[in-house]
Amino acid sequence: MASISLKNVSVSFPIYGAGSASLKKTLAASVTGGRFGKETGVTVVQALSGLNLELKSGDRLGLVGHNGAGKSTLLRTLAGVYEPSAGEFTRQGSVASLIDPALGIEMDATGIENIMLRGLVMGMSMKEIERLTPDICEFSGLGEYVNMPVRTYSTGMMMRLAFSISTSVEADILLMDEWLSVGDAAFTEKAEKRMRDVVSKSGILVLASHSPDLIAKECNRVIHMEHGRIVEA
Repeated sequence: MASISLKNVSVSFPIYGAGSASLKKTLAASVTGGRFGKETGVTVVQALSGLNLELKSGDRLGLVGHNGAGKSTLLRTLAGVYEPSAGEFTRQGSVASLIDPALGIEMDATGIENIMLRGLVMGMSMKEIERLTPDICEFSGLGEYVNMPVRTYSTGMMMRLAFSISTSVEADILLMDEWLSVGDAAFTEKAEKRMRDVVSKSGILVLASHSPDLIAKECNRVIHMEHGRIVEA
């Protein structure tokens, strides 16, 4: 049974080697939207502050808020990318992260090599990667390009590969930063169907979006975030 629990969770990032004044200017519009403080002489960005959240199977949670409200930071925390600096975070179930499907794609590696590398990062075994590789290649529609370096791909081809890999495995918990767009009209219809299948089979969905219509359509719970805090749930 999928579940997520955050109890008074905070995430902070220490910043080294930068003066406070220049740091504030540089990060004023940063995606964290966090506040600045000092800990033992080190400037700290407080990205998330005292979050309490309980999710169970069947929950479809929408994250809303301005740019820099902390939505993406929360998604990355739920994915295990960021470690809480305070509080208690527990998670039950496998996770699929569609926060940035192209993140981690190695440009000098071939499509096939990227399937293996990305699969390992996603926690797949080599046997599972070998089993899924033919389906991933077929779904991507890249043909012989899967044997060529990704740096030779167009942007649309690279997104097709990344999307095909990221949506190849069913997961208990699905994390998304906006609804995926693969930027390729010929690929859009089957990508939308695949996306619907992945969402329907997930136990928990957490979706960050600026689209009220999308949130209303996909989610049964909504939280509003401001400056790394939940201000309305």
